[in-house]
Amino acid sequence: MVISIASDHAGFEQKQQLAAYLRQAGHTVCDQGPADDTRVDYPDFAEVVARDVATGAAEFGVLVCGTGIGMAMAADKVDGVRAANIVRPDFAALCRQHNNANVITLSGRFVTLEENERILDAFLGASFEGGRHSDRVRKIMELQ
Repeated sequence: MVISIASDHAGFEQKQQLAAYLRQAGHTVCDQGPADDTRVDYPDFAEVVARDVATGAAEFGVLVCGTGIGMAMAADKVDGVRAANIVRPDFAALCRQHNNANVITLSGRFVTLEENERILDAFLGASFEGGRHSDRVRKIMELQ
């Protein structure tokens, strides 16, 4: 699976560790930056990952900032992206199953690395259920 990943300065350390975790799991990881923990503006990096997903260059996106909230708000502005800020593994599975989320945003300050690894496993291991959820996802996408 091809996964595009990025962070801001607050999520940089976990982004590095999560990218390595994903590679070790056999995924192809496109690290879209930043290259260090110098202060940056998260919307710039959220856009790059969101566009990777929207254009099909990556199947999924992973974004890490202090809370994950700003990254989700920025990524969701890109047509074709359904980003969700997730802090629990069960919510990660549900955002895939019910909402067909294709970008997950994580907190690098308030969620441990181990929990974010469990969250990613749940997100990547779940599949969209379709059915009654398909019409709802279509309606979400029509809002753009």
